Amino acid sequence: MDPHRPDLGRQHPLEQALYEVKKTIVGQDVLLERMLVALLARGHLLVEGVPGLAKTMAIKTLATAIGGEFQRIQFTPDLVPADVIGTRIYNQKEGEFQVSLGPVFANLVLADEINRAPAKVQSALLEVMQERQVTIGRETFKAPDPFLVMATQNPIESEGTYALPEAQVDRFMLKTLVGYPTASEEFVVVERMTTTFEAAQRVLEPGQLVEFQKKADAVYVDPAVIEYAVRLAAATRSPGTVGLPDLARYLSFGASPRASINLVLAGKALAFLRGRDFARPQEVRDLARDVMRHRLVLSYEALAEGIGPDDLLGPILDAVTMPDVPLRERRQTQTTSEAPWAAGPR
Repeated sequence: MDPHRPDLGRQHPLEQALYEVKKTIVGQDVLLERMLVALLARGHLLVEGVPGLAKTMAIKTLATAIGGEFQRIQFTPDLVPADVIGTRIYNQKEGEFQVSLGPVFANLVLADEINRAPAKVQSALLEVMQERQVTIGRETFKAPDPFLVMATQNPIESEGTYALPEAQVDRFMLKTLVGYPTASEEFVVVERMTTTFEAAQRVLEPGQLVEFQKKADAVYVDPAVIEYAVRLAAATRSPGTVGLPDLARYLSFGASPRASINLVLAGKALAFLRGRDFARPQEVRDLARDVMRHRLVLSYEALAEGIGPDDLLGPILDAVTMPDVPLRERRQTQTTSEAPWAAGPR
């Protein structure tokens, strides 16, 4: 037990895992929260940010804390699908072909700079993400459980990159933007990286995380919350229906039904992280930008005027009112001290 945290033994295992990650990672609370949400909801995460913001270290440290296997794949233009999923190799001694599995067979996989690989490699990875299995030759191999792919994109370079097609990027549950740390956070980063700091310890087993996934699945969602998620997604397709006709010229296509599904699934996971057995409209709203920003196809007019997805989602979130869901029949099953997430509204 940590002498500075005498209550650590009574904390929820997910909060202990978060505490271990924060021994190394300074700030980046949104990224860490979205990583746990994606894990609990069995989704995948697309992260966009400039180099040097601890994206790789965050997922590697989380893998250490939950006791899962971690693999990092550096995507380059000369990569082929076999480098990701594996291939068959002829064994001369045995006189037969044997399967050599690729690095994608791990609990947490970091696809670094996924937009640097050609379309065939991207498709191979996205197929594993969707189907959670790979067929090599005539054999099918299932991905491990739990399984999370976190792909990163570098927004400051376009030379030698292959942008993910809209239909493929739609398979990521969340897209999170990582920004620069504050001055005080950067001071702590420099201090930790230039001295000896305490490494993260293993506090979870992958099997425990699977049980938490089942508990997140059991989180209750009121029909009004589902309706709210559907209205948000529908508003991106027809902004005029929520009193925003001027936004239509900036949108070629709105969010697909996958957005509505993932808003609810991710909302359930976030509610579980916040220590409740029911999801509120607030969880859906908190995750709306991460779920929908990569699902909007902007028009040339929007690109010409420098308008991004978040510029459009802001007015839409303001226009679609949150329902007033009665919670009298639902009770909170975990106390604040047991809740696996220390921050955020409850």
